[in-house]
Amino acid sequence: MSLLGPDTLFQRVAFVFPGQGSQYVGMGRAIYERSSAARAVFERADEALGFALSRLCFEGPADVLEDTINAQPAILTVSIACLEALREKWRALGKIVRPLFVAGHSLGEYSALVAADALDFSDAVRLVRERGRLMKESSQERPGGMAAVIGLDDATLEEVCREASRAGVVVVSNANSPDQRVLSGEIHALLHAMELARQRGARRVACLGVSIASHSPLMQRAAQQFSEVLAGIRLREPSVPLVANITGQVLTSVEDIRRELAEQLCRPVQWTYCVTEMLNRGVSSFAEIGPGHVLSGLIRRISQDVQVITLNDQAIATLDVS
Repeated sequence: MSLLGPDTLFQRVAFVFPGQGSQYVGMGRAIYERSSAARAVFERADEALGFALSRLCFEGPADVLEDTINAQPAILTVSIACLEALREKWRALGKIVRPLFVAGHSLGEYSALVAADALDFSDAVRLVRERGRLMKESSQERPGGMAAVIGLDDATLEEVCREASRAGVVVVSNANSPDQRVLSGEIHALLHAMELARQRGARRVACLGVSIASHSPLMQRAAQQFSEVLAGIRLREPSVPLVANITGQVLTSVEDIRRELAEQLCRPVQWTYCVTEMLNRGVSSFAEIGPGHVLSGLIRRISQDVQVITLNDQAIATLDVS
């Protein structure tokens, strides 16, 4: 595999970073073994957190890695390790690749901020671990879940949520692509909404393997507490514009970013709007950087014409630097 592919691929590129659910045991090991820049990222994460996050990424166990307080800093660390390994390879070729925009899906927004030099990595890894802790605490007080729905339009799905809300809180929490959305809410209401979605003709309805109702009103308390944490974190204006999850709009000021990060916990992720905004502003290709390949598939559903390259740890480890 060529390091950059066609030279035109990275001329008007956006860097995008994955969120929770992309973790797996063994992630990051390949670049840790092959890239000194990636190793340095893992070492900084271990030091910042005071335990061997790197070993958890490489060896598991899976149930501990999947715990949200661990999964969030682990995904962030692997994403930034991938980015630094890429930059290391680009430097070896005498190349500088500067994206037009950065964006991340939910948790991935923190990786995007680190990539844009708006947030120090050590601060970010501690911050997302606290984010995970607060989310987990909220979910223990008000248990919930999430479910993916494919094949229903916005109006129908909003009607489903209104009807199911008689049994409790349930909302559309992610607009991932024109035909894929995610519901979040209390268990009874969520199960009712899933059944209603099937009755209304959804092609697929499936529970996600999480016990947290992310991006829903159930995270309101966590959002308030996290806002206080964010007040003590140093943020800078990004060197590359960030496209925000909850509005799909470009953010460049520290105040807007701080507000986005707090409100993101209890408001929907508008990923379709994010991608569309970047396309409208001249992006012609997307590079997904981090574990997995979920965003690459979603972006192709949003625009079949756009170029997408998946730069996960396995792909980067085998990139040709010639």
